[in-house]
Amino acid sequence: MKNKVVWITGASSGIGKALAQQYAQMGATVVLSARNLATLNEVKSTLVDPEKHLSLELDLEKSDNFETL
Repeated sequence: MKNKVVWITGASSGIGKALAQQYAQMGATVVLSARNLATLNEVKSTLVDPEKHLSLELDLEKSDNFETL
């Protein structure tokens, strides 16, 4: 997974959080997305090389800002 980018929605808890941790451990750069930025940043801090990853606040019900993101 090195040199790959994985974008995970729902990364603040549960399966999304576990996937983020696994992909980071395998060398991927992870984009963590969910509605709560503070919680995403907490998850990001637990990842291998946390500075390599991105927390991005995202609400999938509000599609008008997807292009910007």
